[in-house]
Amino acid sequence: MIENIERIRDEARSQISSAPDPHELDRIRVHYLGKKGLLTGLLHQLKDLTPDKRKEMGAVLNQVKSDTENHIDRRQTELARIEIERELTKTPSLDLTLPGQYAVHLGSVHPVNRVIDQCVQALKRVGYSVATGPEVELEYYNFEALNTPDDHPARDVQDTFYIDPPVLLRSHTSPVQIRTMKAQKPPVQILAVGKVYRSDYDLTHTPMFHQIEGLMVDDNISLADLKGTLYYLVKSLFGARPLRFRPSYFPFTEPSAEVDMQCISCKGNGKDCRMCKSTGWVEIGGCGMVHPNVFKAVGYDPDVTSGFAFGMGMERITMLKYGIDDLRSLFENDHRMLEQF
Repeated sequence: MIENIERIRDEARSQISSAPDPHELDRIRVHYLGKKGLLTGLLHQLKDLTPDKRKEMGAVLNQVKSDTENHIDRRQTELARIEIERELTKTPSLDLTLPGQYAVHLGSVHPVNRVIDQCVQALKRVGYSVATGPEVELEYYNFEALNTPDDHPARDVQDTFYIDPPVLLRSHTSPVQIRTMKAQKPPVQILAVGKVYRSDYDLTHTPMFHQIEGLMVDDNISLADLKGTLYYLVKSLFGARPLRFRPSYFPFTEPSAEVDMQCISCKGNGKDCRMCKSTGWVEIGGCGMVHPNVFKAVGYDPDVTSGFAFGMGMERITMLKYGIDDLRSLFENDHRMLEQF
């Protein structure tokens, strides 16, 4: 039996070494190592031997099988190298130093990231610093410390993504304000930038979007400081434009306001304008003076400390800046749209 094994081993080596191509090499592999291969058949015959002979022959067969597999792998690598050399020696010869025939399409900064960077750089110039916080939050930071009552609609499962209460995906970047104020005493001047999550999806809303919030806390901060900051930010993004502040309600600010900017499409005319729905104004965010209850939650004295906060959806600002009419196109990764930026 050993002589038969050695004969098969020598035949396999010879055929493997002379295999002219991968197809023939695979045929040889099946002939010797396949389910009905010669070496496989010999392994099946071991059961008919005595235990001592089975152990001896098994060791020899396994070694021959392993050697054959390694020999096939080496020949496979060698054939691949030969094929590459054959391609390189074809006429006309291939000059690897020549530039490629096809243009390489480089990526660009996503329009949302571009607008975020513009906002951050503009506000950094007037003293703001960027603060961050977790996207997986607790109800305390997302609602309770922000003076949001238990029966507020925003706390419903229809609006907020709960993981396992009180754990949720943050619905705004305001929790960063709470964490920052708890960690330091006034003055505070920060930007909270990042992804937020809400259960909504249509032409102007997505379940995940980006938000930027500003917070300034110190002595004698007034509504005039808030308005001046927003006029400055809007001018940095769109040029000097009229703004209007409509009274509104947010649990964490008092007084509160929605901020509208004069439509950049119709210049406030409003006639047949789709962007502003013929009103002459487009909403860009919300703002207000920090509510005393928020200061109490973070350990500030509301009789001494004052401050303002504002927030904007970056996708909304991006749509206005670049004239994009469908928010969903910002998330579809269509290079034909993105390469315009």
